[in-house]
Amino acid sequence: MPHELESKLYDHIAFIYGAESADLITARITERLARFRAAYPELASSPPKHRVSERDSILITYGDMVQHEGQPPIQTLADFVKKYLGDVVSAIHILPFYPYSSDDGFSVIDYRAVNPAFGNWDDVARLGDNFRLMFDAVVNHISSQSVEFQGFLEGDPDFQEFFTVIEEGTDLSRVFRPRATPVVTPYQTADGEKLVWTTFNTDQIDLNYSNPDVLLEVIDILLFYAAQGADFIRLDAVTYIWKEIGTDCINLPRTHRIVQLMRTVLDMAAPRVAIITETNVPHKDNIAYFGDGTNQAQMVYNFALPMLTLHAFHKGDVSTLSAWAETLELPSDQATFFNFLASHDGIGMMPVKNFLSIEDLNEEVERTHKFGGFVSYKSNEDGSQSPYELNINYLDALTDPGTPQEDIEMVAKRFLASQAIMLSLRGVPGIYFHSLFGSRNWREGVEETDRHRTINRQKLQLDELEAALRDPNTLTARVFKGYAHLLKTRQDYPAFHPMGGQQILRIHKNILAILRTALDESETVLCLTNVTDQPQTLSIAPEKWNIPPITKCCDLLDEKACIEAGEILLAPYQTRWVQLV
Repeated sequence: MPHELESKLYDHIAFIYGAESADLITARITERLARFRAAYPELASSPPKHRVSERDSILITYGDMVQHEGQPPIQTLADFVKKYLGDVVSAIHILPFYPYSSDDGFSVIDYRAVNPAFGNWDDVARLGDNFRLMFDAVVNHISSQSVEFQGFLEGDPDFQEFFTVIEEGTDLSRVFRPRATPVVTPYQTADGEKLVWTTFNTDQIDLNYSNPDVLLEVIDILLFYAAQGADFIRLDAVTYIWKEIGTDCINLPRTHRIVQLMRTVLDMAAPRVAIITETNVPHKDNIAYFGDGTNQAQMVYNFALPMLTLHAFHKGDVSTLSAWAETLELPSDQATFFNFLASHDGIGMMPVKNFLSIEDLNEEVERTHKFGGFVSYKSNEDGSQSPYELNINYLDALTDPGTPQEDIEMVAKRFLASQAIMLSLRGVPGIYFHSLFGSRNWREGVEETDRHRTINRQKLQLDELEAALRDPNTLTARVFKGYAHLLKTRQDYPAFHPMGGQQILRIHKNILAILRTALDESETVLCLTNVTDQPQTLSIAPEKWNIPPITKCCDLLDEKACIEAGEILLAPYQTRWVQLV
């Protein structure tokens, strides 16, 4: 192993646990890494300078999202994505597919097993034959039904320090609460009742990283995922993993240092595996997980994008979105954004607290209720509650439920325009399954589970989905056809490289204008999206945009459209990717 990385590893351990423990803990980790490298020498090869390119986009899906009677769901998923998405996306993010007890997979019972109701590791490997894979590391918390927590309850000495126990009367008022529930839960153990830290709910028990054995176990899990074919590992809720009484227990220095340690471990043993941090926090805190651009996450979830895009369409004005996008600088040529608009969770409100006013946020809350969605709340330090996320399908968040059925084409156009904004920005696109196929609010699911997030977690029957795709008049077929066209077009142009150049042009309040440039500056594409239901005209002004004179403009999304260097007309909700030559 390179001496520099070993030295980094020691420094991380010393910072987290103190110099007096650093030698022993570092030795335990390096022994693990040596065994892993001996078992999997093929994973030790260096990654290319850029592990992602304009050809990369990632589908976000549950392992059982598509179901067919008599077939394990991951096999059904593998067959479906190979048939329909082989030339559309490059990677599949399988949301937690491990045995679980709640939260659709995010309360993990066994990190090293595939949920037998979904399939097995061979099925996951088969999916990886045609796509790069992204796994979840749900390592802030574990299921109350896990061996580890059951051992804790029963008094097993191996697990007594695996969880954070709080003394009665401890002042936890400063702890940030992402939920409207208490931060601790009483559990009856072999030694009497104990108050155990539960950030999210009573079935999700926070792991205690102040115990080095917990960190060592998590390192083993990360290496196991690398061995099982993960190219990307998503660190779920990583912002909460370190607790210090008297602080807000979020984004703490040791939290960042643990992410750095995870990065170092993978750089030493499986450097082709990239870390993606999932931190639903204000934008400034979120992008801090890049570190210096070389020592933490290779990608961070761009959490402010969903709400700011929604706001732009609702207002018919891109001013706030453009102002924010101007700040999206990359810290190095090794890191980029993971851009997304929809996911299995809701639309977070915390990330935009410094960009949208209270009035703007309240309007979004009211509109969400009007459009058939729900709102989840968090507890504040003063005991009050405030909106935390909007629980609504992203297509429905853009669509007034009173829209006539005959306007289905406009519904699809508006939705695809929002997705085109995400695809235009510098970074790697993450596309939630339901977005790719034009799904709607699943309110029946919320009634069944009594959980707001279920509204965007419907599982689909293969026969019904394929029937909808065959009928060109369905919203499913319209959205998929348009989305696939956007993704396929994007793949062919180096200007969309995730680390390529990006300039936001503040030239029209109704049109988001992004100038994208290839890494070698050989190609420039002007990405334009009209966020209104009215036609808009944009005058081309190279001298004002600080770009060379233009002789011809070719719309990459419409091969028949060549535009003279003068004015560009955009129909309602139209996107144009204009190659400037």
